[in-house]
Amino acid sequence: MTFRNEDLPVLFHHTDQAAISRQRESTQATRAQLMLLVAAAAAAALPSGPKLGSMYLFGLLSVLAYAGVLAVGIRATRRRARPQWQLNRSAAEFIKSLAWRYAVHGAPFGSDVAGAEGAYRARLEAGLDELKKMGWEDPRGSGTVPEGGEITGAMHRLRGLNYQVRRETYVRDRLIEQRNWYQRKTEVSRRATALWSWTIVLLTCLALLFALIGAFGSGPAPKLTGLLSAAAAAGIAWNEVRRHHPLIEAHTLIEQDLAAMMVVMQTTITESQWPSSVYETERYVSPQHTDWLARHSS
Repeated sequence: MTFRNEDLPVLFHHTDQAAISRQRESTQATRAQLMLLVAAAAAAALPSGPKLGSMYLFGLLSVLAYAGVLAVGIRATRRRARPQWQLNRSAAEFIKSLAWRYAVHGAPFGSDVAGAEGAYRARLEAGLDELKKMGWEDPRGSGTVPEGGEITGAMHRLRGLNYQVRRETYVRDRLIEQRNWYQRKTEVSRRATALWSWTIVLLTCLALLFALIGAFGSGPAPKLTGLLSAAAAAGIAWNEVRRHHPLIEAHTLIEQDLAAMMVVMQTTITESQWPSSVYETERYVSPQHTDWLARHSS
């Protein structure tokens, strides 16, 4: 049997898409602010240009760029894109993890648990209630997602199969898939880190060159130095927002943990140990665990 994301509850798919949308919105707002700041510095570094009424062209462009930074920031604050992105991501991963645990008899829904379906629904609602307290918007309340679809037919079918099939399905479709996802993310972060590191070094070296020229009192060095400094600062800020380096370390550690768990699950884990092993694996892939590693790595 195969068990894919398509077999997860509708509520997962809705929160997952909401998280992706809000992440894109938050990222675009930050990118726009940084680009407008660099554009404002560039306009200020240029000559005055033609006069438009009582203002000069490039001075006006600089003013508009700074105003744009404020406007984008105010809109992002009102939209709460970043908090909603994180809340929806937490909700989506919580639903996904709980669904997998229920489907393969992971703790606390092991084979010896009576009324596992009721326990699953109760734990799901309890977790989502905690997210609501922090501002998460439950789509079921607005009718966007219908009530009662918390357990899919595929989840019922997988739960009804024997231990060997459940173990094989979990290792292949959850553990290995998640490990491959971390590998891909790590590679993307490595390339982005290299690109931005060299870009920042180049901009800083150019700023240093023009600063040296300015030290001898020749050329338009001060304005160019300011522009290059602003561009380098924007690059550093963007790199920090994307958290490429800490995520490389966090994803690498989680990938190693999943590789070790995969070997254990395929060789030494018994059926009685299975529920706690699944629970431990799901703990590894939780967003909270990733964030903790990202904060404490390096």
